Amino acid sequence: MSFSRLGLRLAVCLLNISEARRKNLVEKIAKAALFEENGKEYSEVTVLNIFSDHDYNRSVITIAATIEKLGSAVLATCVEAFQVIDMEVQEGIHPCLGAVDLIPIYPLSEVGVEECGMVARSLAEKLTIQVPGCSVFLFGEADQPEKRSLVQRRKELGWFSRREFSSLKPDIGTTPNKRCGLTGIGASPYVMNCNVTIDSQDLSTGKTIANAIRGSNVDGLKGVQAMAFPHDGKIEIACNVESFEDQKTLANTKYVTYCILGHRYSYISPQALETHIQKVAHDQGIGTIGTALVGFTPQECKDCAEYALREKIGEFWKKREGIFM
Repeated sequence: MSFSRLGLRLAVCLLNISEARRKNLVEKIAKAALFEENGKEYSEVTVLNIFSDHDYNRSVITIAATIEKLGSAVLATCVEAFQVIDMEVQEGIHPCLGAVDLIPIYPLSEVGVEECGMVARSLAEKLTIQVPGCSVFLFGEADQPEKRSLVQRRKELGWFSRREFSSLKPDIGTTPNKRCGLTGIGASPYVMNCNVTIDSQDLSTGKTIANAIRGSNVDGLKGVQAMAFPHDGKIEIACNVESFEDQKTLANTKYVTYCILGHRYSYISPQALETHIQKVAHDQGIGTIGTALVGFTPQECKDCAEYALREKIGEFWKKREGIFM
């Protein structure tokens, strides 16, 4: 019997931190999610995955829990991260604003995106109280009443170039200090991260491909945001794949559909995304040499969360490959 049938309402946070080169610290940060203030281990929290990229100097920690416990677990993780990451000395090719750069919360089962937004906003307020100098901008369902998207907020804040915060007014908290930087907190339907490496060192070609596949492009893929970065001697097309609410059946096998609380969401499959990038790259006279799904599809995330919580596996990332092959 699945946890959703048992009535547990599950959500997940894909926590982005600006550290990947010190594995021991990344794991210490992740483990902080599993323990209450009294040191007792949570029974309704699991760390499903840790993805770290040396060139980006960025890690994504996937924390799944009941919606009632997720905020506290993520808060503990963030407090630990702010203690060990200093933005004044941080280096990496991926754009970032804060030591804890991004805290997106997504529904998995039996919980709506609106409630995830309330949890995200509450988390933002608690975090700015517990960590002096921590400052927050809100996006998605946490950004009321505007509900501005993460892309819109990042553009407003100068995500690609900003490291000076003296003139910035955050949504919650004081002017960001240089050590902590600025943290984005919000909620939306599930967003996957999927990266495809092209067989080229030409960044301008990578940017052309990224632009061609974006959902904002008339011929792009709905729900896809993309950027091109130098990575491991080649160019990587880094994609955010959004789940979007869809009231009709998409007459296209490229899209996968799932439902939560009567809401129907769709997203481009990782396989279809890779195939599309391969075609666009081929039109530029180059090939692709690898794909990395950072974490899970929405259904995979839900299945792993239910299994990990049922079996009481807090450090699921250590056992994932042996269980799901």
